[in-house]
This record gives sequence, C-alpha cells and structure tokens, in this order.
Amino acid sequence: VRGVPNGGMAQFQEEMRQQLETSMHAELEKLLDTATGVDKEVSKKDFDGFKKLFHRFLQVKGPSVDWPKIHRPPEDSIQPYDKIAALPLPDSLADSLNKLVVVKLNGGLGTSMGCKGPKSLISVRNENTFLDLTVQQIEHLNKKYNTDVPLVLMNSFNTDEDTKKILQKYTHHRVKIHTFNQSRYPRINKESLLPVATDIGMMGENADVWYPPGHGDIYASFYNSGLLDQLITEGKEYIFVSNIDNLGATVDLNILHHLVSQPNGKRCEFIMEVTDKTRADVKGGTLIQYDNKLRLLEIAQVPKAHVDEFKSVTKFKIFNTNNLWISLGAIKRLQEQNAMDMEIIVNPKTLDGGQNVIQLETAVGAAIKSFDNALGINVPRSRFLPVKTVSDLLLVMSNLYSLEAGSLTMSQKREFPTTPHVKLGSSFTKVQEYQTRFESIPDMLELDHLTVSGDVTFGKQVSLKGTVIIIANHGDRIDIPAGTILENKIVSGNLRILDH
Repeated sequence: VRGVPNGGMAQFQEEMRQQLETSMHAELEKLLDTATGVDKEVSKKDFDGFKKLFHRFLQVKGPSVDWPKIHRPPEDSIQPYDKIAALPLPDSLADSLNKLVVVKLNGGLGTSMGCKGPKSLISVRNENTFLDLTVQQIEHLNKKYNTDVPLVLMNSFNTDEDTKKILQKYTHHRVKIHTFNQSRYPRINKESLLPVATDIGMMGENADVWYPPGHGDIYASFYNSGLLDQLITEGKEYIFVSNIDNLGATVDLNILHHLVSQPNGKRCEFIMEVTDKTRADVKGGTLIQYDNKLRLLEIAQVPKAHVDEFKSVTKFKIFNTNNLWISLGAIKRLQEQNAMDMEIIVNPKTLDGGQNVIQLETAVGAAIKSFDNALGINVPRSRFLPVKTVSDLLLVMSNLYSLEAGSLTMSQKREFPTTPHVKLGSSFTKVQEYQTRFESIPDMLELDHLTVSGDVTFGKQVSLKGTVIIIANHGDRIDIPAGTILENKIVSGNLRILDH
C-alpha cells in the first residue's frame, strides 16, 4: 500500500489477519449450528484444532526455513541400526513389549490403485490384505512372548465405517484392536479463505468439502479420543507408528529395547527411522539440525532456489520412512501444554466443479523438534517397503519375498539385497486390470529392471532376468506365452510371439 510507512504496513496486515480470523470463526459457528448431539461435540473439538492451524497459517510468511541455518545433524543424533542391533537383547523382552502399542495410519483410500474403500483392505499377498498382515504380525508377537501388544488404527471419515465392519473377523485373534478417527476439517476457498461447506453434513454437494488433515493430526485426535489416556492407564509407554501400506514396518525388538533401556534423565521420547536415499527417494523428507534441534525438512518447505540441492543424494543422504517410536507420556504433556510444533503444509486442490481450494495439513514426523532427546536411526532399506502403486504390488506379490507370520522378508535366493526397478505403464494402473494381465506373477529373483507399456499380458510361469523392456505399440498386443524366459530383452509391438 503506497504511502503507508513500514510500521503502518505491519499494522494493516495485522488488522487484515484479525478480520480473516474473525470471519472464519463466525463461519465455523454457523456450521456448528447445523450439527446436533454427538456430531456437534466431535465437530467442536475438530474445529478447535482447525482454528489453531488456521491462526498459524495466517502468521506464517514465506518458506518456513532459513536456508543458511540448516546444518547436518551431529554424528550421534542419527545412530546406525547395526550399532543398536549389536547389543544383546534381555530375557525380559515381554516387559518391553507390554509397554508398546502399534499404531497404523489407516486414513487413506485405494483410489490411486483403482480401488474403492480403505487401502488397507486391498489384497497384497496370498489373499491377505495390509490389515490381515498387520494383525498376523502382532498376534505372532503376542503368542511368542505371551504379551498383550494392542493394535490401534487411526481411521479417517473416509475409511472408518468400512474398516469397522471388517474388524469383526479378528475377534478370535490374540490382538486387541482399537480405532479412533482423524479430525475432519473444512476445505477453504482459495480466494475468500472461508470454508466451502454450507452445513456439517457430508452427503451430496457437501461430499468433497471436508478433508482429513494429514497424519500430523494423530497427536490431537489420539488425545481427544480418550484412547491415549486409557492406554497410559493400562501401563503402555510407547507407540510404534507407521503407514499401513509400508510392509517393512514391523515391530523391531532391537529398536524397542534401545528405547526402553535409556537412563531416566536421558529418556528418548521420539525415534525416527530413516534410511539411505536412492534416486527413487529424492523427494522424501530428511533430518537436519536447525536451531540446535533435530528437525524434519520436507520438500514443500524448501525455497525454490534450493530444491535441487535438497534432492541431492550427496548432501542429504537419508530420508524419513515414517516409522516412528514415540512416548505416550510426552504426547500427553505436549498436547496439554499446547506445545506441539509442526510446520503447516498448504495443499492446493481443485474440486470437481472447478473451485480452487486449499487444505491445511501437518506431518506426524514434523513434531520431532518438540520432543526431548529425539533420535534418528538409520535402518536397513528392508524396513521401507511401501505399496503405493501397482508396480510396488508386483514386487511384494513375487517370489522376491517370502511371507512368514505376516512379515515379508527378501528371499535368500536373491543375490543382491536391492529390489528391482519396476515401471508398469498406464494399462496396469488399476488393480483389476493388473490382475487380468498376469496369469501368475513372473519369477523375478534375477531381475534388475522391468519396464512394461501398452497392451501386454503374461502367461503362467514367465521368468524375467536382468533388464527387460516390453513395449506394445499403439494398437498392438503382446502376449508372453507360458514358461517364457526373458533375459536382457527388449520386446516391441511388432513382435507378436517370442521364441522361448
């Protein structure tokens, strides 16, 4: 504003902020007036969290990091897993396990893989879903050590109903299962910075005006649900949190022992599992030292001029797997002191009708700087096995992995510990299409790289070795006959039938 001195400018901006905040609060009150009973109580708690987030969103200016202040974490703040695994495990492992709760982030839908409903209910191996495998892993621990490790699912309003229906099938398993719901926040009109919703309902035109605000919401919603206090009363001390689609995220007894055996004054309240970056992970968040604290740096926070530097595998060698071990008592303390500090992620979206909205989110790992004696542990790559796409699904269904008690481990028969690089084209995007294209999953023990594009189908017992590229040209179709062995082959659409 011309002619306004600097102090006046700051005052003007402050008044604008207050005006926006007042308008937002008034709109939220109107929305609450359309709710009744339990809905109203839950929405009120959700909106309290949303108001805090919106307030911080209005305060923040520019990128949330000052690049010159970023330093590599000190040597001892990221421990190599081997060092922790070298310590002998005590006989009293059951005592440590009885202090643990496994929490799975279960808010996501299977839409990116062409599935309806919760992603956790997609079959990934021998007809087992992500949720089946999780329950099997924990049941195995509880039986083996005679313990009571419960499973907690953080659902979202998208996944809650379907998940709860399916939970009945586990009633006779030796795992107590609890659920709580992530908050439900209103999407904001990008221009007016006011909610798009007109009432609290979620049907009809209101279906896409709400969103779950990212997994950083776990702290507030866990606390608000009453489940956090209940578990503390039952003697639980730590949670192990991970994405339900990360099949490598199993309970690790070495990390648990390390956590529980710290002396009282140096109790570690937060462990983040990190692993070495490969070219495929250049966008993953990394750990830095900032203002003398360990901090998670996400690509969204990096100033544009430094994005290439952030993606460099030489400067930032590790990334966050989102496998986290966190003290329950510390979460309670930080929630009650309102001291949980997480950077806001502004996620722009366009609704079906073309309206531009933003949603304000946070990431669970970003809270690391709020906890005492936080630590990174550089774990083997095998602890990070996410299934985000059908290409990932092909890997975990193949003979590269063997399945035991719900856990996948790399087959002893594979010579290299790394997974092959697999790129399946758009004809394979949906799980159903993918299933019709493979009569059985190929032998991939000696595969390094696979690219498949176009109308390609695989017969039974096909073997893939080395680098295999199969591209059906437009209008062409390639059928790989049963029993074919493809080693270091490029097959393109004018070759109808392959020699064995």
